[in-house]
Amino acid sequence: MKTQYFSDVDETVITTTLSNGLRLQVVPRPAYHKSYAIMTTDYGSIDTQFAPDGKQMVTYPAGIAHFLEHKLFEKEDHDAFDLFGETGASANAFTSATKTSFLFSTTTQLTKNLQILLDFVQTPFFSKASVAKEQGIIGSEIQMYQDDPGWRGYAGLLENLFPNHPAHVDVAGTVASIAQITPEMLYTIHRVFYQPSNMTLIVVGNIDADAIMAFVAANQAAKQFPAPQAIVRGVHADLQTDDIVPYRQLEMPISRPKTLVGIKGQVAIPMTAEGWRYQLTIRLLLEVLFGDSSQLYQDWYDRGLIDDSFDFDFTNQRSFSYGLVGGDTDDPHALSDAIKHVLLNAATQPDLTRDRVALIKRASLGKYYAGLNGLNGVANQLSALSFGQASLFDFPEILSSITLADLQAMIDQVFQAKALTVLDMIPEAD
Repeated sequence: MKTQYFSDVDETVITTTLSNGLRLQVVPRPAYHKSYAIMTTDYGSIDTQFAPDGKQMVTYPAGIAHFLEHKLFEKEDHDAFDLFGETGASANAFTSATKTSFLFSTTTQLTKNLQILLDFVQTPFFSKASVAKEQGIIGSEIQMYQDDPGWRGYAGLLENLFPNHPAHVDVAGTVASIAQITPEMLYTIHRVFYQPSNMTLIVVGNIDADAIMAFVAANQAAKQFPAPQAIVRGVHADLQTDDIVPYRQLEMPISRPKTLVGIKGQVAIPMTAEGWRYQLTIRLLLEVLFGDSSQLYQDWYDRGLIDDSFDFDFTNQRSFSYGLVGGDTDDPHALSDAIKHVLLNAATQPDLTRDRVALIKRASLGKYYAGLNGLNGVANQLSALSFGQASLFDFPEILSSITLADLQAMIDQVFQAKALTVLDMIPEAD
């Protein structure tokens, strides 16, 4: 057991790894009435190729990680959502490109809800009938997303950036791909990726840390798990730029055009404190250039080139990373050209100054401290970082170490013409 105290944020994190490999982190918040727990596996939508026996690579249908997330709630004689409802807890789950998480928040009966969470995630039940039923439900969900302009734009940009990597495939898969899923496939994936050594459990709130750790340890000790095996994945890092689709245009039933400029990451970013620093440097650079307090933003807004939908982000996941900048606009070509010009000439932008970097760092630190007030945000971010060596509470120290020189050095590494793509969404022709 390891106890860490982070004086910058007055937070204590207690971490232990149980004998079966499950990593447990507890963050006591005695001033809160609510508690929040999230259980995560290092397995997501891109993990469609792996070796179940550790040797022979097998390809599974796109969308199967998301499908499994849905099916784990349903058991032979009950639904886990109903059990949470009986205690007054609120439960949910989500699947990303690289992770699947199950969570709940509650004000009472924490240990009972923890037992529900651990038991339904670790005790699978799949039948042909229940799988067929879910195929219809998720098929309808997939078709609904096809009518969502925001989702289509995001998906289209990933198709441009990663045409030969599963990052471009919808997390939910396609109607055709999920039709191939069988109970046997789900049981195999659960055995390989839901082994305790590939999972973390985070509990944050008004809790007795020792009691929670003892309860979870006893729950796990009472269960039988398959012998752990090394996970052999078939999806590797996509860092090349040769296959980027430089431009794509989509027509949709929208009232106003949208443009997105994508930036493909060309460096493998480790899941370490140094890797997190690298990500924060890029995000800080984008904020300095495109944030709503920049001269550039105000000029574009006053000219009507952008509106409040304008946004930017940088995302790093296992085996791929990317940035995006864009939003709704009356002139998509003008906006994408302007964004690309700024990216490719970032070193000479008037907003890139030492004073502005210091200002943005202070603002970022303020947002960070404000975000610590929410238990769900703290737990989710701890979970997102839990398969690496960085900690959420290292943020102030890492941020303070980033300098103007770091931002300037990052420009040539990341903002390269060969790494850029543009996706325009325009209204359908009458």
